[in-house]
Amino acid sequence: MSAVSQSTALESSVLVLNKMFMAVHVISVRRAFCLLCKDLAEVVTLEDGSYTTYDFSTWREVSEFRAAHFREEEDDWVRTASMEIQAPRVIRLLGYDRVPKQTVKFNRRNLFARDHNQCQYCGKKFVLSELSLDHVIPRSQGGKTTWDNIVCACVACNVKKGGRTPKQANMTLIRKPEKPKRSPLLSIKMNQRKYRSWQSFLDNAYWSVELK
Repeated sequence: MSAVSQSTALESSVLVLNKMFMAVHVISVRRAFCLLCKDLAEVVTLEDGSYTTYDFSTWREVSEFRAAHFREEEDDWVRTASMEIQAPRVIRLLGYDRVPKQTVKFNRRNLFARDHNQCQYCGKKFVLSELSLDHVIPRSQGGKTTWDNIVCACVACNVKKGGRTPKQANMTLIRKPEKPKRSPLLSIKMNQRKYRSWQSFLDNAYWSVELK
């Protein structure tokens, strides 16, 4: 395993559950291993429709078996001095039972993620440096800085719209802006195959996971 792939594996994401199996956070594999080694958490997997948990020692044994007999393309592996250990996707904190937060932070990062880095007027995707945030109803006309009045816009569309409403500028939004029910960044991660296992812990969730 190269140094680059080792570093990438350690920086992959892990969904963190509280004692009641409710998602509360997302952390790196590096941080997850620290918690596992200190016996502050356990690995959680969904096997044959039921949850199975492993402490760090048992997870090492499971990893050794999987490394020898089967590997999935989307798995991440971390090499130790004597073996390879599979990066967990979900862990459960053994001493944490607080209820997760129910709000999605209103910030630039989440706004861009909600709109998929796509101009909400022309529909084209851009790199972040070529996108701006636009007030659908301009502040000069009483528009608020809220989830349902802010959208991503490319520079050209923002200049074209100016200080007008879309109707006044003869422009149309490709989708109505609204507050997301959970973290847009979390949704983006779940589109990646290696994080699909998170879905079973989030399907019935009306709360959101805070990403940092």
